[in-house]
Amino acid sequence: MTRRLALGVALVAIAAFSLRAAPPPAVSSSGSSAVSSFLKAAVDRGDVPGVVALVVGRDGVLYHEGFGMQDVAKSVPMSKDTIFRIASMTKPVTSLAVMMLIEEGKLGLHDEVTKYLPAWQTPKVIASVDTAKGTFSSRAAARPITIEHLLTHTSGIGYAWSDPGLNAIQRASNTPDLELPLVADPGTRFTYGASTRVLGQVVERISGQTIDAFLQARILGPLGMTDTSFEVPGSKLARLITVHQRTDGKFVEQPNPTPYVPTVRGDGGLTSTAADYAKFVRLLLNEGAVDGRRLASAKTIREMTTNHLGALKVERQPAADTNRSKPYPLGAGKDTWGLGFQLASKPETSTARGAGSDSWAGINNTHNWVDPTRQIGVVVLMQVLPFYDDKAIGVLTGLETLVNTHVK
Repeated sequence: MTRRLALGVALVAIAAFSLRAAPPPAVSSSGSSAVSSFLKAAVDRGDVPGVVALVVGRDGVLYHEGFGMQDVAKSVPMSKDTIFRIASMTKPVTSLAVMMLIEEGKLGLHDEVTKYLPAWQTPKVIASVDTAKGTFSSRAAARPITIEHLLTHTSGIGYAWSDPGLNAIQRASNTPDLELPLVADPGTRFTYGASTRVLGQVVERISGQTIDAFLQARILGPLGMTDTSFEVPGSKLARLITVHQRTDGKFVEQPNPTPYVPTVRGDGGLTSTAADYAKFVRLLLNEGAVDGRRLASAKTIREMTTNHLGALKVERQPAADTNRSKPYPLGAGKDTWGLGFQLASKPETSTARGAGSDSWAGINNTHNWVDPTRQIGVVVLMQVLPFYDDKAIGVLTGLETLVNTHVK
């Protein structure tokens, strides 16, 4: 080993030791009080009917409280173990499943998806669309879709509830999301859509298991996420929160169905609690291992949280169905994307999440992020439509400021 190489190895080792040897993060009692006062005030004002927030470090929970109502009509108060529909917060879990298969050599990041799902052999791209009539013309895609395109949302696959062109086509033809044309050539543009649903199908094809069975066996079970599932059994239905739709400035509560009918897909459908999802967050904070059990290599987790968009940026996504969503996400135009996560750019204030923080959310305004600078993860769960509702986002950003002010 040369002197220069030896010095480099030593410096890396020292840096790693220093990171581990640094005092673990903590939230002071005054900080906890400030966060609780903020969340309670948001509920009291009617910004949201209820919220559960949790802050976690590598070694455990730093803050965890719930406020407001779980079910307004039935006068059920919010509990810290209330079960939420986390929707697209399923995507990072499915993305980890994909990366585990890549780590095992059963799948390649640059593999064409047609290797596993032949139906994607000849995808079409929208050339023009008449949004009034829902008619369109298309052309052949310039290149095949790869696994990396799916993980980075550069496949061209969109969502009809988000993209106006796809929405018009779907309303006119009743075409399912995955049978709609692509909105751009693969690899050329960030478009949020059902890419992770396709990844779930890839997992199923390779493993021979349904996506719910694979996630349970390889991730949810090993992490002890006992309240996380696509199903909500009768014994837990009393803990399931209701969804509120904000319409003309007022909330309309949607009663929970009995029995609960699950949606099982790679891009959504999981239900979970803040404490359960925090176990997944801790896995990321600890680079693939929690409490002595390793699920993925540190290299795999670092790869997932490294920019894979190149010079592209996360684009602001439009809202085709304003009852479901407003334009999103925060950080559009600046942030990048890894393999399953949005990655924060350099923060503009000292109380914003650190550069490289990975995050994603669910359509009912469930959110989480992992900040490698502060070595914390945050889970904030609401159950309000539309996605990116102004008041719900106010809760999210206000919580972020307070947490980052008081974590030491």
